[in-house]
Amino acid sequence: MKRIKVALHWQILIVIALAIPCGMIFSDYVHYIKWIGDLFLRALKMIIVPIVFTSIVSAVSGFNSPKDLGRLAWKTFAFYIVTTLIAALLGVFLVNVFSPGVGTDINLNTAGNEIKIEQVSFVDQILGIVPDNIVNDFAKGNLLGIIFFAIIFGVFLTKTESKYRGVISDLFSGLYDLFMKMTIFIVKFTPIGVFALVSNIIASQGGSPDKILSILGSLGFYTIVVWLGCLIQGGLILPGIVYSFTRYNPYKHIKQMSVPLLTAFSTCSSGAALPLSIEASQNKTGISSKVAGFVLPLGCTVNMNGTALYEGISAIFIAQVYGIELTLVQQFLIILTSVLAAIGSAGIPMAGLVMMSVVLSIVGLPLEGIGLILAVQQLCDMARSTINSYGDMCAAVVIAKSEGEKLNL
Repeated sequence: MKRIKVALHWQILIVIALAIPCGMIFSDYVHYIKWIGDLFLRALKMIIVPIVFTSIVSAVSGFNSPKDLGRLAWKTFAFYIVTTLIAALLGVFLVNVFSPGVGTDINLNTAGNEIKIEQVSFVDQILGIVPDNIVNDFAKGNLLGIIFFAIIFGVFLTKTESKYRGVISDLFSGLYDLFMKMTIFIVKFTPIGVFALVSNIIASQGGSPDKILSILGSLGFYTIVVWLGCLIQGGLILPGIVYSFTRYNPYKHIKQMSVPLLTAFSTCSSGAALPLSIEASQNKTGISSKVAGFVLPLGCTVNMNGTALYEGISAIFIAQVYGIELTLVQQFLIILTSVLAAIGSAGIPMAGLVMMSVVLSIVGLPLEGIGLILAVQQLCDMARSTINSYGDMCAAVVIAKSEGEKLNL
């Protein structure tokens, strides 16, 4: 008999479809397999730091001159800032059009002042880019500090004597290849890990369809607006940008990136999908390791399209619930702050809540409003994490094309 081979992205979609009823029916028992999902996430997190460090060192040390590196960096940052700004504008536009919070009476089960979050000043965020102890940053997985150190390491590696540079460059290229092979091995277990994670998410709501639907009750309209914004950003705007700059079929690219996108969706983490997005970008799309190894890890920390969109919607939604009329200037400040917060949130504990408190404080909205969105935070995280990850992948395609690379699209 001919063996039927099911593509990995279809395997993931099938197990998500199976995990939902399984979590409802066996809500008292699925916690026994929770360790499988946790193990899968730990395996992905295990590979993030080594693959980020070796990929960036290999990419930076592979440039012929600092000018080449500077050109790539400016292209990357320009793409990230523009697309994040578009996402924030889209979020504010949609929440004003649909007004999900107007006339809403929602009981706050969790007050914002009861949420313990670590406040980080803007100066501390800037200082945090430069690690004072790189070993500590490696241990804590502070990607922003690791990326900064990796870029500096790679730049000065190009300035060492050729006999040393060749040996060290080959070492990091070899390590990067090794970690990519480890990533490919971990990818094979994605369907099993996703099933355990999704079934436990459903079971955590008591396994009751009524309880799950109740989450979408009073906050359902708000959740729908967040998802609509993410669908427009990920289904129209980002593909449109890819097509405009490359003339490639963006939806073919989405299909190639289906595994990392589904991983980001099911784990609510663009970081967990990073190793998979690097692997797919190189092996399926044909992006060079130089571009993929620089653009994708950097984007994972500073490019948050979904987060900017989500924070813009959430801030104005909270204002609508409290009956607070925001001026155009205040809404502009929300857009600006959402962009800066999305870029500067890397490495901060409970970054989403910290940055949300910053956005609310800027325009004088009550921090207690954070309690409004906690009930549906997981549902919104699934959509915004996927868009965060997809924005990085689009940047890699556009920048690779601008560098003259021939892609499999």
